[in-house]
Amino acid sequence: MESRKVLFISQEITPYLAENRLSKIGRYLPQGIQERGKEIRTFMPRYGCINERRNQLHEVIRLSGMNLIIDDTDHPLIIKVASIQSARMQVYFIDNEDYFQRKFMVTDATGKEFEDNDERALFFARGVIETVKKLRWAPDIVHCHGWMSALVPVYLRSVYADDPLFHNYKIIYSVYNNDFKTAFRSSFADKLRYDGIDGENLKLVKNPDFINVSKLAIKYSDGIIIGSDKINEELYKFLKTVKKPILPFQDESQYIDAYNDFYDTMLS
Repeated sequence: MESRKVLFISQEITPYLAENRLSKIGRYLPQGIQERGKEIRTFMPRYGCINERRNQLHEVIRLSGMNLIIDDTDHPLIIKVASIQSARMQVYFIDNEDYFQRKFMVTDATGKEFEDNDERALFFARGVIETVKKLRWAPDIVHCHGWMSALVPVYLRSVYADDPLFHNYKIIYSVYNNDFKTAFRSSFADKLRYDGIDGENLKLVKNPDFINVSKLAIKYSDGIIIGSDKINEELYKFLKTVKKPILPFQDESQYIDAYNDFYDTMLS
């Protein structure tokens, strides 16, 4: 039997960014899953604070060069790649001059969140999906980590629902306590509608704050993993009402096996 394919889409991955729960899972989970016999691909944003020379990032010309239209404006998609030699894994980076060249991740030097974080999340989600299509690599599991990846489930299950590459697969969304404090701009739902996402679910993001954007991701996902030992209280209550498989928080010593078993259960 062909080995299962897992696509990891992470907001943060160490050593490219500082170590925290999310970035360590972004780094060690794909390696652990690969060591357990599955095939992997890993994506993250190419934030401007990542040192390209030190981390030996280089552009993948055959994958770059597409334009993504966000809110009626063309934005070129640049794909870069780097290798973590010790783990025998590659990391793909989604880059764009307008969204990812600044020297910080999601806040400026004063700690104020970037006003265009909504569009950055949109661009990241669509950039990953379009790149996976170019790679012609059909995942069995798509595992999204952190709110920057929250729109991946939404796009896959709506805009890309009829794409032959994406069929018979499951989407898992990991919820972390990495809340953003300032709601996305009020035009957020219109930007999704512009891309052809419609219906009841957009009512959820009339007020596009962290809770509602997370709820939207959860609604479009097939399974949920609680990635932090404490998550937003309101989201935790919401998860209790969701009729989907949920994997509770796992500590560092056993989470890779637990996640691997969860993938297998989702696919069986």
